[in-house]
Amino acid sequence: MNNDVKKIEDRLKDLVTKNEDAVIGFEKAAENANAAGIQSYFSKKAEERKIFLKTLRNAAQDLDLGDKEIDGSTAGAAHRAWMDVKAFFSGDNDEAMLEEAVRGDKSAIDEYNDVLAETHVPHRLKEIIREQRDAIQNDMETSEILEDHR
Repeated sequence: MNNDVKKIEDRLKDLVTKNEDAVIGFEKAAENANAAGIQSYFSKKAEERKIFLKTLRNAAQDLDLGDKEIDGSTAGAAHRAWMDVKAFFSGDNDEAMLEEAVRGDKSAIDEYNDVLAETHVPHRLKEIIREQRDAIQNDMETSEILEDHR
């Protein structure tokens, strides 16, 4: 495998891991949220990120993007533990979970932008990555609006 392909594979693995962390994190946020509407919002975000994972893997079938299990990363596990601590000590679980969603989405957008800056990523794959990044951006804005109106 040439170095350019390996670099693309590694960057896409980073996106896969970021989305795995998001799936698990949004499921955790749904568990910690109190309001049914916020729980539903986080559950929908988790399902959306599962679709992102499937789309990324299908678009790059020739690359090794890991198994189909949603494992997440060590950093993601630490973030979810922080979510639990924050929910435990927060007087408003919903606001705390929305804050963490915004923080996670900002990190994901940065990761997506890093991959989009790569020159050797095929055009069709960049389109998929851009669409997903834009969807995350919209979700982040929705989370901020929900947080502001709590």
